[in-house]
This record gives sequence, C-alpha cells and structure tokens, in this order.
Amino acid sequence: MASSSHAIKINKVGSSGREPTSDLVAAEEPLEIRIGLSLPGGPAVHSISVTMRTPGHDEALAAGFLFGESIIRGADDIAGIEPCGPAAPETGNRNVVHVELAEDVSVDLGRLQRHFYTTSSCGVCGKASLDAVRALGAGSIKARTTFPSSVLTRMPRALRAAQAVFEETGGLHAAAAFTTDGELIVTMEDVGRHNAVDKVIGSLLLDGRLPAADLGLMVSGRASFELMQKALVAGMPLLAAVSAPSSLAVSLAREFDMTLIGFLRGETFNIYSGEERVVS
Repeated sequence: MASSSHAIKINKVGSSGREPTSDLVAAEEPLEIRIGLSLPGGPAVHSISVTMRTPGHDEALAAGFLFGESIIRGADDIAGIEPCGPAAPETGNRNVVHVELAEDVSVDLGRLQRHFYTTSSCGVCGKASLDAVRALGAGSIKARTTFPSSVLTRMPRALRAAQAVFEETGGLHAAAAFTTDGELIVTMEDVGRHNAVDKVIGSLLLDGRLPAADLGLMVSGRASFELMQKALVAGMPLLAAVSAPSSLAVSLAREFDMTLIGFLRGETFNIYSGEERVVS
C-alpha cells in the first residue's frame, strides 16, 4: 500500500518555548517510468522519465504522462502497466512502473533520447514552445461546452474538501476533472503539480473518457504552459486555476481556442481566453 504521508518527530517553537511533538509530512519519492517496445530486433525496454512524486496512482501517472507527451494516442496503445523494481526500504513502495506498449505502437526513439519538452525552465523561447505543441499534432478545441459561473466559483472549495492528504500535511498540490454541474469526476494529489494533472488525465484515459470535451480541469496552484498543454492534449476545453496564469499559458489557450480561468477565489475570477464558454 502506497503511503502518501509520513509521521516524523519535530520540535515546535511558540510563545511558551520549544516542545517536542510529531508532524505529518507529504511523501516524496522518485518514480521511474519505463516503456516496453516490440522492435524488429526483438523486445526492448527504455527508461524515459524519472519524476519526484507522492506514491499512489502510479499507473495513472505513467499513463497520463505518456498520453500528454503523445507517446501513446489512447488506452488501446497500452498492453499492460505494472509496478516493478525493488521496493523502497522505508516504505515498501515500488518506485518503477513498466508500461508495455501494444505491438503496433511505433515510438520515435530519437525523440526519446533528445528528452521531452515539458518544462518552462528549459530556456527555449515562447514561439518554440508553441511550435513544440503543434508538432504533437494538437488542434484547436472544438467543444462548445459551457460552464456556469456559479459552478466555477464552487470548484476551489470542492477541490479543497477532497484533498485528504493536504488536510494532514498541508504540502500537496491537487487537480480534478469536473462536470458542467460541478461534480468532481477524478481528484488527485501530489507534491508535483504536473504529476497531479497527469494522474487525473491518466485515470480518465484508462477509464475510456478521453477526449474529455465535456469536462473542465481544476488545479490548486497557478496555470502554467505545461498544464495547459496537458489539458489540450486531453481535449479538455477549460482549465481553471486558483492562482495566476503565465503569459505562455495565455498564448497557448488563445491559439488553441481553450478557456483559461485564473485567480479563481471566492466569488471572483479572471477569464484570460475563451470567455464564451463561461455563462451566468
């Protein structure tokens, strides 16, 4: 069983002095994602990513990552997913996930060796960032799904209420897929914002719910370019964030006809793109 938090001994300092006590902290461990391929020379295994994550829902995380990077196009491209490798000594978690791809799936190994374009810290300009998304074959969002303002303003409270581990530790990001009437379909937590979103999208993929043209994506932090890209590839027409969007996130949303909501707090929010999907 994956552990999402750890109890540790600490010293708490206050007006009455220093007092020994215990605290719960969010678990953070590395996860290696491997893919198995059928090649002309025989089967091959490639390690494609190592990410720091909160253990739990690792299969969904791996599936969501592969889908977001357009390595797979759907659940049918996956022949099987299973944890493997040695268990971590302290927790017993297996920190490797092997994804066996279907025999007819082809992968650009050269692209894998050049690594993935996933972070805003890679030093590439905004134009190249958008070109990279276009290269994945992404097109504009055609869905005309609308979301009432009253539903959007309920989402931060609903997301927070669903964050069980955050209530224990205060140290996790969250993401959720929600319907136009405010139902949370999938909610995930992780120390990494991208991981939480990958877990949501991976869960939808494995349940056969992608493209998710009828769902919105809610995140507990800011709206970055990478999160907009993941929502785009998943076919989700709306991304709502508690905090601010980046300039490149706005550019991507406007180019691909997505709705981007920022500073969603209390009864107010900003619409940066796709205002026609937000109704009274």
